[in-house]
Amino acid sequence: MLIGKYYHHLEAQNRLSLPKKFREETTDWVVTRGLDGCLFLIKPAEFETQLAEISQRSLTKKTNRDIVRLMTNEAAEITTDANGRIHLPEYLTQFAKLTSDVVIVGSLNRIEIWDLTTYHAYVENLESHAEAIAEAVETNDR
Repeated sequence: MLIGKYYHHLEAQNRLSLPKKFREETTDWVVTRGLDGCLFLIKPAEFETQLAEISQRSLTKKTNRDIVRLMTNEAAEITTDANGRIHLPEYLTQFAKLTSDVVIVGSLNRIEIWDLTTYHAYVENLESHAEAIAEAVETNDR
């Protein structure tokens, strides 16, 4: 389970040190454009599982083709170095508008990498709607 929030700095040449807790999970990752303005960092097996689920959907629907493209076209396989750092592709750091200050958060089965300012603006908006979001989420409660 990937949880928690960590503040880090994006180093020269788009290197980013992962929090120790996340480094202990694996050395191999898939990084791809995320949703809501962040990057997703996903374990390869989890990425394959998600793609397998997506691939079961009909390719005749444009939204199904689009989600495959969003998740795969700009994805890259990366490995942490001996110091626990990853190298993010330039096109992905540009997509997420990452500056030197970033927030790394665990989101259950993935890590999200956010620009600090973007993250705090997103969370502020999210918190102002927390009750409505909780009410709208479907659960298995009876």
